[in-house]
Amino acid sequence: MQLDLLVLAAIAVMAVATYATRIFGGWLVRRATISGRLAGALEAVPGAVLIAIIAPKVFATGPAESLAAVITVLLALRLPLIAAVAGGCLAVVALRMVLG
Repeated sequence: MQLDLLVLAAIAVMAVATYATRIFGGWLVRRATISGRLAGALEAVPGAVLIAIIAPKVFATGPAESLAAVITVLLALRLPLIAAVAGGCLAVVALRMVLG
């Protein structure tokens, strides 16, 4: 395995950018007053990001994954999130065994 300097530079730049956004975000939250609609919008961000990551996989894969996603959503309506995720993982494994 050979180290490529361009790859290492890209990784370093991404690490610095990630760290800078975390530092700046923490600084901004301490300085600004967040209430009302902005607070509601910020509370919705994690779920929206999760959906944006998962939705393409649900529709681009087979029936086992799509059915497991539906099962996970149904579980999330009734159970805590960790239980819904665990149930979804079990569902995709079981459905892959059954559906192939």
